[in-house]
Amino acid sequence: MATLTVWKFDDASGAERAERQLLSLQKQELVHVQDAATVSWEPGRKKPRTRQGTSTTGVGALGGTFWGLLFGLIFLVPLLGAAIGAATGALAGALTDVGIDDDFIESVRSKVTPGTSALFVLTTGAVLDRVHDALRAEGFEGELIQTNLSAEEEAQLRAAFDEND
Repeated sequence: MATLTVWKFDDASGAERAERQLLSLQKQELVHVQDAATVSWEPGRKKPRTRQGTSTTGVGALGGTFWGLLFGLIFLVPLLGAAIGAATGALAGALTDVGIDDDFIESVRSKVTPGTSALFVLTTGAVLDRVHDALRAEGFEGELIQTNLSAEEEAQLRAAFDEND
C-alpha cells in the first residue's frame, strides 16, 4: 500500500531541506520514496513554485502530469475562478477515486500559504512515526498531513497518470 504524505513547513525552504533528509532516511530503509515534489511559497508571491523530485524518478514515479494536476487543483483553481474550477471537476473526481478527496485538497490549500513550503511524497513501507521522529530530530518542525492509498487506489492512480503510454 502506498502512502501520499504532505509535510508542511513554516518557512519557504523547509520542504527542500526535508526532502534531502527524507532521501537519507531512505538509505536507512525507514522509507521507500517512490516519488516526491516540493512546493515553496515565498512571502508576497501570488502562487508557489513547484518542483518534482529529480532523484526519485524511475519505475515507481508518477510523473509530472500527476503533480501538475494535483498542484493545479490545490493552488491554481482558486486563482482562476469558478469557470475554470467547474471544468476541473471531472479531474478532481478522478483523484477522489484514488483516495485524494476534497477534504485532503482543501486541508493542504488552507495550510500551505505564502511564507510556507510543503513536501509531497509517495512512499511505501514507511514507518511514519519513525520518519516523523527522525525529521524532528534533525530540526524539522513540519506538520504531517496524510492520505493512505489502498493497493487498488495506488494501481488506479498509476494507470491514470502513467506517462509511458
